[in-house]
Amino acid sequence: MVRRPFKLDDPMSVAETIADPAPARTYKRVLLKISGEALMGDGQYGIDQAVCERIAQEVLDAANGGAEICLVIGGGNIFRGVQGAAKGMERASADYMGMLATVMNALAMQNAIESLGGKARVLSAIPMTSVCEPYIRRRALRHMEKGRIVIFAAGTGNPFFTTDTAAALRAAEMGADALLKGTQVDGVYTADPKKDPNATRYDQLSYHEVLARDLKVMDASAVSLMRDNGIPIVVFSIHKRGGLADVLAGRGVCTTITD
Repeated sequence: MVRRPFKLDDPMSVAETIADPAPARTYKRVLLKISGEALMGDGQYGIDQAVCERIAQEVLDAANGGAEICLVIGGGNIFRGVQGAAKGMERASADYMGMLATVMNALAMQNAIESLGGKARVLSAIPMTSVCEPYIRRRALRHMEKGRIVIFAAGTGNPFFTTDTAAALRAAEMGADALLKGTQVDGVYTADPKKDPNATRYDQLSYHEVLARDLKVMDASAVSLMRDNGIPIVVFSIHKRGGLADVLAGRGVCTTITD
């Protein structure tokens, strides 16, 4: 906001305030969090290969444009630990099964990216060296510096933590400029826009507002971790073609959560 200097012989300057448009925010290194359900397409379970390849192409296009990208993918399209626990399964065991589901999704995304000519590495918080690399922070940073897309799997490696929390943790460890959350809609709304036609989208929110209004953007622990590290959360539609590149360039339709 720029105010013109006051002049007695300029009556317009008394109340005139010139608002300069805010410069578009651009991000160099980001962590992209998407749900496992995003890979299902129109199915009820599993992975739709066409959808996986479309998302992979979006990620690869952004990487080819100069961005350093790492991903965390949920496992809800295969197994959700909370639901398993609700049905009587012991919670820790259910969560470990959910972590294994995220490894499957990570390998599918790696395959999709590499089939399109990109380079990707899967790093798992649970060591399973036959199928992917163990998570080592410096190794992950080096992969990104070399232009590789890094996919973090198996959450934090511990039960009772969601992939939202894992995404926030990895974003902080990688020194990300933003945590991008690709969802089914193009931002955070006052209500579910699929159920309430009067729901309106927020352009900007603070971390405090998200927590105080219990907006369910991400887990409270994930939002708090991003607030403590000053990393913006950007919520956008993963299903809009070109949406990721637009958000990285600061021109996409989204909701930005900052201080």
